[in-house]
Order: sequence, then structure tokens, then C-alpha cells
Amino acid sequence: MEIISEPEVQQWLTIIRRPQLNNITLQDVVGKILRDVKEVGDTSVINYNLQFDGVKTNGLLVTDQEFEEAELLVTDELKKAITMAKNNIEKFHGAQLEKEITIETTPGVFCWRRSVPIEKVGLYIPGGSAPLFSTLLMLGIPAVLAGCKVINVCTPAGKDGKINPVILFTAKMLGLKNIFKTGGAQAIAAMAYGTKSISSVHKIFGPGNQYVTCAKQLVSRDGIAIDMPAGPSELAVYANETCEPSFVAADLLSQAEHGADSQVLVIANSRDVIENILFEVEGQSKNLSRKDIIEKSLQNCRFVVLKDVGEAFNLLNEYAPEHLIIATGNADQLADKVMHAGSVFLGNYSAESAGDYASGTNHTLPTNGYAKAYSGVSLDSFIKKITFQKLSREGLLNIGKTVELMAEAEGLDAHAEAIKIRLNLRK
Repeated sequence: MEIISEPEVQQWLTIIRRPQLNNITLQDVVGKILRDVKEVGDTSVINYNLQFDGVKTNGLLVTDQEFEEAELLVTDELKKAITMAKNNIEKFHGAQLEKEITIETTPGVFCWRRSVPIEKVGLYIPGGSAPLFSTLLMLGIPAVLAGCKVINVCTPAGKDGKINPVILFTAKMLGLKNIFKTGGAQAIAAMAYGTKSISSVHKIFGPGNQYVTCAKQLVSRDGIAIDMPAGPSELAVYANETCEPSFVAADLLSQAEHGADSQVLVIANSRDVIENILFEVEGQSKNLSRKDIIEKSLQNCRFVVLKDVGEAFNLLNEYAPEHLIIATGNADQLADKVMHAGSVFLGNYSAESAGDYASGTNHTLPTNGYAKAYSGVSLDSFIKKITFQKLSREGLLNIGKTVELMAEAEGLDAHAEAIKIRLNLRK
């Protein structure tokens, strides 16, 4: 970790650079996995599960018995917590449903837009050292609310060949039955191309490591839609003397424990603020269970002093973080300066963990600077918008000449004739 004071604009690209693997090597490895699964199917998926995760899975689909066993292993207290989170997420995403409105643009010309669910979707739920059942809530709830007919869920099994029981409990609560024991690039391949066990889908959702992100980007070239390029998690913080250093440190550490390739960027208006945060980081990190991962992740952490608040937010917008915390007393006013971010947390009490789990917003967000052009997952992510129009003869008379003139000006005579033939037809 280093503290960079008042960097020149020329230094910004270095400051906002994310940790990355060799992209050419990554694409070669992932590309081979995709081809193998596409050609061989289930057997290839099972072999890669063993090779990468050390997990032997005879079958991929979770059985009814496994669902029942898993529910017994989840405490009532945790079930209540998940239920509260579910209710909040449903409230926020349910409010995003749009009413169908018909607009008469010209007398006799009616236009409307209809929301239609994506028929088949695949949800990737990270597993491994931290099975993210919360991600299943974030993806499963809007998929169900949207009315998707096929919802396939892929998530890695543990060394015992079983899915984390909390993930299975959450899936059952949401009414999801197609849960498959596989993760990594092979899971993305299976959902993209289909195997005997796992049917292909039209769109794939879910965050993951750089292998998963690369796999999603590669299958998108074959016409499979993806939610966004969501890779290793990241957090940016703006703090000043009105922040609570212990709170900022706690958020920093919670971000770092996601994985060794996670990143944190902290920008403050003074060196004292940063040093107070670092003091808290050292004290709080000593007894954390994922200390080894956190220490590796902190190597990617950067601290920047920028006294000018405008410059600070220019740098933050250039970074375009997945998560942005504005840890100040005037966070509501500073929020207007945010142009690029996946999700924003305002004030000292808006912990990133709240958004990760239970406030109601979605935690599947764009990373690696993609927040400049992508939004986080929402109900709209699971819906297509189809436009309709209906013209009466009066309507066609009213806009017909306009269409004819425009078509002829573009040299598209057949377009113009499609109007004329209708208007010339006697009733």
C-alpha cells in the first residue's frame, strides 16, 4: 500500500489500473474449456470440476433429497435473515415493473411498448471459499419477478460434492429447481451451449473471477447475451475529516476479503484522514478469518490525497468503481458529482455490506471501469422491450405522405410503394 499525494492527471491511469492476468493466456485457457464443453458436454464439465476444484460429481443436477437435507442444516435465525433480505429486494425490484402505455402519436397511429421476459436465463453463483447465496437472491428474485420460464443456476460444489446448504435453501425459497453442481468457465460454457443435463439459455448473469468473466465475454461472441463484464470486486471511497475512520476501514476490509484480486481505491482530502483509516485497518484486520486473502488484496489498495473535491470526483469518475462510498457529512450534496459508478453509498452509516445483502438494491454490478456504460442488474435486465404499432386507414393517410417523401429521398422506392398501395386500395 502507498499514499499518493496530489497526483498529476498524467498519473491517474496508473492509479486506476486494475490487477489483471495475462489476457492472451487467459483467453487461450478459457477458449479451450468452452470448446471442450461444447463438443463433449456433461463429461467435460465433470472432468473440469475435478481438475479445477478437486470435486468429483457423478451427476450435475441437485436432487430433491439434497434440497431437503440442506434445509435442515440452515438455522432458523439465518432463514429469517434471508427472508428479510428477500422481502426488501422484492420490494425494490418489484417497483421497477412498468405499465404498458399506448400513445397515439398522430390521429389513427397507435404505438406501445410491451415488456416480455427473456425466456431462458442462466444464473452463475460464485462458490468456492465464499458461497454467495446473496447473489442468488440478487439474480433469482428479478428473474422470477420478470417471469422467465427457464432459470438455470450453476454454482460450484464443495469438496464433498455438495452445494452449500444455504444456497439450496435460498433456491428453494425462490422456487428455483434447476440447480447444477459446476462453476468456473465450464459452467458458463454449459449454459451457453447446452449439455445433456444443462439446457442452453439466451442470457447469462452473475459475477465471477477473471476466468468466468472471460468466458462470458467469449460466449457473447456466439450470440449469447450477458448481463455485463462483471469481474473481481472493487470499491472506491471518498472520505474527509467528517468520516468515521473505523467505518471506512471496516468497509475496506469487507471489500478486500472477496478475493486476492479485489481492489480498493481511497481518496481523501488530507493525509491525516488516510493515516487514521490505515491505523484502523491494522487493528481490525488482526482477527479476521480471511486475513490471508485480505493481506493479498490490500496489495492492490491505493490511497490518494486530493484536497480539491472537484479533482477527487474527476478521478473517481475516471475510475468508475463498482461500489462507491461517500464517507462524509455532506454526502447527499456530493452525490451530484457522481457520473460513473455501479452503486453508491451515502454517508457514514451506509455500509457497503447493506447493499451486498439486504437494503434492496442489486449487488451484481459492472466492474473494471464498465460502469461508464453499464448499469447494475435490475428487473429490466431480465426483460426485452418489444414495440408495437397499429395504424387505421385514417392514421396511414395522416402520415403516409411523410413516409413516402422520406423513403424516396433515401432511394428506397419499395418502401414508398408499401404506403401507396394501401392508400390506393379502394374499399
